Order: sequence, then structure tokens, then C-alpha cells
Amino acid sequence: MCGGFGRRGKVPSPLILARLTPISEDHRGTPESPGRVVTLIERRFWATLKDSQISPDNEHVWGVAYHIVPSKVKEVREYLDIREINGYSIQYTPFHPANPETKDLHCLVYIGMPDNPQFLGAQDPRDVAETINRSIGPSGENREYLLQLDEALQSLSPTSHDYHISELASRVRAMAPAVRSTKQRQLSESRLRRISSTEQQEEIEKPE
Repeated sequence: MCGGFGRRGKVPSPLILARLTPISEDHRGTPESPGRVVTLIERRFWATLKDSQISPDNEHVWGVAYHIVPSKVKEVREYLDIREINGYSIQYTPFHPANPETKDLHCLVYIGMPDNPQFLGAQDPRDVAETINRSIGPSGENREYLLQLDEALQSLSPTSHDYHISELASRVRAMAPAVRSTKQRQLSESRLRRISSTEQQEEIEKPE
């Protein structure tokens, strides 16, 4: 959909932080057992909370900035506004590409708002890790989500790293995968069937 290309890089630390604070009831969890997903939070707001997990002052938020071709801007913006409509505000922030020869960019980002009913604020890292380890939703295991996020962030650059996410990932890796309930196993099996069906359809639609 994006019709463009991505650049790897980081956002200056004084502005925002990445935190696994919102609950996920429809992707990596259920209403009965919500998972956790990552969001961006303004650092000045987070500083007002009692966070037991201390992060370095020079921490950066790493990610990929996408350049959208002009003909796709309206379509992409409408899609993102719908997807991120619940509890997020639109802000613009500087973005420093990992390649030092590339000029800095000015990017649009969606920032999590504290009045979002799914925002939990600062939580004990042990409790968050245990929740992630046992949660599963229609999009898969919450454990898988966190570990793949950690690996993806570290692959962006030789120096890319997120203290909060890596610390939680280390805790989860040290835990044995949770024993799934019947409902959770059904969710996992349903997701696998859906992925298999999609892959089969893509194979059928491939041009000869």
C-alpha cells in the first residue's frame, strides 16, 4: 500500500519513548486475557509516572521511516487515521537516518495518549513479562510479538537498541512458554489456518 521506501534510523530521545503499556484485546490477547503491544509515549509525560524500569537518559527510539509517493499519500493517511484513531494523537518529529550521509527527515508519528482507556501506565516489568508470556490473540502469541519486535529493532543498525523492549524480551526468553487453554489453542490453530489459506491463495494468483 505504501508505494514508497523505508529508511532506518532513530528519533531523538528527549521527545518520545517506546513502551509496552497499552493492552491488546483483539490482536495479541483477548478481552478475558489482554496482551500488551508497543506504543510511543511523550517522554515528558512518562517522566511523571513511577516507572521501576530505569532507562538511560540518552535512549533513542529506533524504527523505519517510510517515504510515501504523492499519489498514495491520501490513501495511506486515511488508512492510518482509521487504524490509530483510538487514543492516539498525530505529531511531527525529527528522524535521524542510520546512514550518516542521509539528511535528517521530518516524520509524522502517532503518539499514545494517557487518556486512552487501553493505556495502563508504568507497570512492574515482571508482571508485564508474565502477561506477555501467557497471552495469545487472533494475531498470534504475545510472546512471539515481543521477541520478533526485539530482534527487528536490533537488526536496524549495529547500534540500534531499545532498553525497555530488550529487557522485557530477556525476561520472557527466560520463561517457559505458557501452557495454553483450549480457547487459546483454538485461536492459534485458527490463525495458522488463516495464514495457510492466504499463502495458498497467493500461490494460485501468482502469474505464470
